[in-house]
Amino acid sequence: MAVRIRVSTGTASVLGLDSIAVMAKPTTAYLMLYHEGRCLANCAFCPQAASSRAGEHMLSRVTWPPYEFERVLEALGSARAKGLRRACVQALLYPRFMADLKAVVSGISRACDLPISVSVQPISAESMLALRKAGAERISIPVDAATPAIFDAVKGRGCGGPYRWDGHMRALRRALSIFGPGHVGTHLIVGLGEAERGAVRFIQGMYDMGVYVGLFAFTPVRGTRLEDWPRPDLASYRRVQLARFLIAEGLSDYGAMGFDSGGRIVDFGLSKEELLEIAMTGEPFLTSGCPDCNRPYYNERPSGPLYNYPFKPGKEELEAIAAQLGLL
Repeated sequence: MAVRIRVSTGTASVLGLDSIAVMAKPTTAYLMLYHEGRCLANCAFCPQAASSRAGEHMLSRVTWPPYEFERVLEALGSARAKGLRRACVQALLYPRFMADLKAVVSGISRACDLPISVSVQPISAESMLALRKAGAERISIPVDAATPAIFDAVKGRGCGGPYRWDGHMRALRRALSIFGPGHVGTHLIVGLGEAERGAVRFIQGMYDMGVYVGLFAFTPVRGTRLEDWPRPDLASYRRVQLARFLIAEGLSDYGAMGFDSGGRIVDFGLSKEELLEIAMTGEPFLTSGCPDCNRPYYNERPSGPLYNYPFKPGKEELEAIAAQLGLL
């Protein structure tokens, strides 16, 4: 049974576990399994990686201090009154992590009525069924990389990691058979070396399977293998965000889009007027992933620039985004 659990600083503030001031409140309670020591995986971008020199309290640029699990469960009892609409549990890879993960999901399910998402590495069908029985409503298997070659470099053999592209694809198919289409997600980190074409091809492939995609902007963290890797170009990220939104909403698809010789999106398959109308809603640029997930400042400082907006962008911000996309 899990005794302690890590809680993102924003979540801790909303739950009243800490008095930290936050500029944007999370609408999901973000929790991470607690383990003494590092994750046995070695993802090149991750502060939790086996070879990372980053603080063990970090995931991306967010701090996740540990709290007594029972105290967190007590706080979750009034989660809806505090504006939370979902709970998300992030797994790590270590011996017997599944026992902890099931206990955490079961505890949250008993403590509150929030729908529960689990983000976990590939696991067996039996383990997926156990999580669903414990109360998980959704599951995400983070692929993170747009192509098999990049995956191998940042999560697999190329960085001494245990993961394989084919294993993640099999896990997604298993998850679909247990949780059903629309209740299985994955993550794509934009900026790991892929072209926009590769990112959009991956996104289309996932939605064709029935898997939704949460977009992340690569964030260099000191102490990780990729600490000196550059952040993605903001205009490029906006194009991928817009493409993901169009695919997710059935408004366009990879086959209707055009790319230049460098793989940059030059045609979204819709008119400029249609694209401007969609862009000015702000919806394509909000945090993507599970329902009610806004992940405030997971990829950026509150001072900006914001890659994923945890709230609807203002008129001036939307006009700047439209200009970045060449729509104004």
